[in-house]
Amino acid sequence: MAAADFLLDRFAAAGDKTAFVEAEGGSTSYATLLTRIAALERRLRDEAVPRGASVQLCGDFGAEAAAWLLALWRHGAIVAPVAPSSREKLEEFARIADAGWRVEAATGGLQRLAGGSAHPLFDRLRAEEAPGLVIFSSGTTGASKAALHDVRRLLTKFHRPGKDFVTLGFLLFDHIAGIDTLLYSLANGSTLVCLPDRSVGSVLARMAEHRVEVLPTAPSFLNMLLLSRGGEDLALPDLKIITYGAEMMPQGLLERVADAFPGVQLIQKYGASELGALRSRSEGARSRWIRLEGDGAAWRVVDGLLEIRTATAMVGYLNAPSPFTEDGWYRTGDRVEVEGDQLRFLGRDSDMINVGGQKVFPAEVENALMQIPGVVEASVYGAPHPLLGAAVCARIRMSDPEARPAEIRNAIRAGLAGVVEPYKIPQKIELASGPLATARFKQQRG
Repeated sequence: MAAADFLLDRFAAAGDKTAFVEAEGGSTSYATLLTRIAALERRLRDEAVPRGASVQLCGDFGAEAAAWLLALWRHGAIVAPVAPSSREKLEEFARIADAGWRVEAATGGLQRLAGGSAHPLFDRLRAEEAPGLVIFSSGTTGASKAALHDVRRLLTKFHRPGKDFVTLGFLLFDHIAGIDTLLYSLANGSTLVCLPDRSVGSVLARMAEHRVEVLPTAPSFLNMLLLSRGGEDLALPDLKIITYGAEMMPQGLLERVADAFPGVQLIQKYGASELGALRSRSEGARSRWIRLEGDGAAWRVVDGLLEIRTATAMVGYLNAPSPFTEDGWYRTGDRVEVEGDQLRFLGRDSDMINVGGQKVFPAEVENALMQIPGVVEASVYGAPHPLLGAAVCARIRMSDPEARPAEIRNAIRAGLAGVVEPYKIPQKIELASGPLATARFKQQRG
């Protein structure tokens, strides 16, 4: 049985139910999706795309991109999705994945590329006739790492039926959390509502019009959402669950989200390009303590850093050394606190600032900054210092762009006094006019 056969069986059972509310308008049923997948499988055979080829798939959430993804997997292909926000890296990604073909889902274009689909890890999958998925890291610095997944492993999470929710396709098509959202929705015969863009206005309009029940998003967007509406009503009566991840959630922001959406379940998600998206359970709507759950998943903490072993872990990197320990644990690089069977994330070890031997986690200072009146967004980073080794710096965005910089800096230092230790107070404060998070929902630090 092919890896995705169980999904097609569920599509057949769902029949005329809506699978996608399309970004450009209209909708696509599961029956139509099935027909489209079959047509694309024929096209792949007719155009002599080799089984096991490395294929770059350019698109966004919607029936066409989903049909191509599943048709390619059923063809045994190794698929590297590229969302619109990653188009500037199209050629770099194609080179790393040695892509032999490119699909433009929006136009139906199928183009031969120069790549030979060659890599020892590809050979391992092809030997077992297993389809693959390549996910590129979404960090803000350094070269992108390409994580290769065995699709059979990723899909095991969805064999057991879950709940049927109308879900917003907010996260990115080439992000592991976005793929997880897509597969969860399809595996449960649910409706995925797609977006023409990811602006606050479009999100709220789509959620209200199509009675969205689940919003998977990131803290930076939730902050934008609350800021854009001010004191206006945020009532979305059909909304049941908000899941958030991709970056650290400041405690103050979490409190504001809980106040704005009373009765809505808030769930902190955890995943990585290298691991897939793990099941998680938050201690409460206002708590950043979570439990990581799921079949075949385990965690441990070594020297304050989280390590995870899970059945959905990648086969390996295409362009970097293995991050796994000899006994198969993935080194996440996340510093955590532990209380019983719960975890609380402190921040990335690589982001930690060493000020004269004292450790500073940017997320702690960012949370304190965002409690100061007028501060709407904050990003903290370290800069070289001749005596201390590193100094704490901050980039902030104010609600009043006309405020005087000197007054702002004085107010910020006064607001942090007694809240954080003196060595954590930023020595340099920059004022930003635009958002401090990237299009991939990562803090811009440094």
